[in-house]
Amino acid sequence: MRRPFLTAEWRNLFLATYAVPPSLLRARLPVGLELDTRDGEAFVSLVAFQFIHTRVLGVPWPGYRNFPELNLRYYVRHGDDRGVVFVREIVSPRLVAWMARITYNESYRIAPLTSHCQEDEEERSLEYRLMWADREQLLRVSGRKSSYLPGPASDEHFFKELRWGFGRTRRGQTLRYEVAHPPWQVFPVQAYHIEIDWASVYGPQWKFLNKATPLSTIFADGSAIALYSKGPLP
Repeated sequence: MRRPFLTAEWRNLFLATYAVPPSLLRARLPVGLELDTRDGEAFVSLVAFQFIHTRVLGVPWPGYRNFPELNLRYYVRHGDDRGVVFVREIVSPRLVAWMARITYNESYRIAPLTSHCQEDEEERSLEYRLMWADREQLLRVSGRKSSYLPGPASDEHFFKELRWGFGRTRRGQTLRYEVAHPPWQVFPVQAYHIEIDWASVYGPQWKFLNKATPLSTIFADGSAIALYSKGPLP
């Protein structure tokens, strides 16, 4: 049986997706990949979620099991395999960021990041707060508790159900890893608020998103996940 590199639960995922010029992403593409477009458009998603019960090679590291993450990702293909590449991933625990950099050469950054969940019989609400360059960044979403599983042709399925992650080794080879989880139920989004200084957090080329409205917002319940190392592309 395959042994996963990492197991955890990914819970309370908030995805805000924006259409962006393909030229902004093509220069970032690892070798052998192409943009995964929909109706001719390319996309990035701002994704906030909670890591829970995290284990690395089966080992639970005290103090590093439960924490939130905020990342910016875009969508790619390798043949028929759909996946994502990360622009930047932000967490608070230094060991988590260090391990991701060493193992996958991922663009992790360390900053104070917190999450807070409230719910009752009818609604679940999430709040993610990031302190970046002495300014607080905020994401907030609320959804009805009547969760459902989107169909395979839906926007929700396209943006949340990805099997592969891709990146680059330090030698420039395209690296891939597999993320296994069941399809995620989603909560109908009732309200959301995004207060991000895109230029500060992600760079000046992303400043135009300060005034943009997401074309899709998704509030997914999440599930247990397993991450498998696959190494460089053949």
